[in-house]
Amino acid sequence: MTGGEEEVWIDEGAGPLVRPYTVTDGRTRPSVELDLLSLVVADGALPPALDPEHAEAMRLCRTPTSVAEVAAHLRLPVAVTKILIADLMDHRAMSRQLAHTAADPNDRALLEKLLDGLQRA
Repeated sequence: MTGGEEEVWIDEGAGPLVRPYTVTDGRTRPSVELDLLSLVVADGALPPALDPEHAEAMRLCRTPTSVAEVAAHLRLPVAVTKILIADLMDHRAMSRQLAHTAADPNDRALLEKLLDGLQRA
């Protein structure tokens, strides 16, 4: 390599390899609590000082989208994706939506029916 050339690491199966801390500026934890099933939606303008990954996350979240789905589309680890989404939430460009469930997940009768069905399978 000569001066000014940047080394690019490529894995034939995975594509370009980028260390997560380069995308997150070394941060390892998001500023807000998110899990894989958290639904997020873009509801503001992209702040000008953010990275291309932030812009792509905004594009992906025009409708409510799970954190896991955003990570899959960005081809980034979930931990990195959570930090990107938290950045956007901190700038009020993205928000979390509560998931609407059809049934109460603490309903004992429902849980017993589910267990019965699983045991029969």
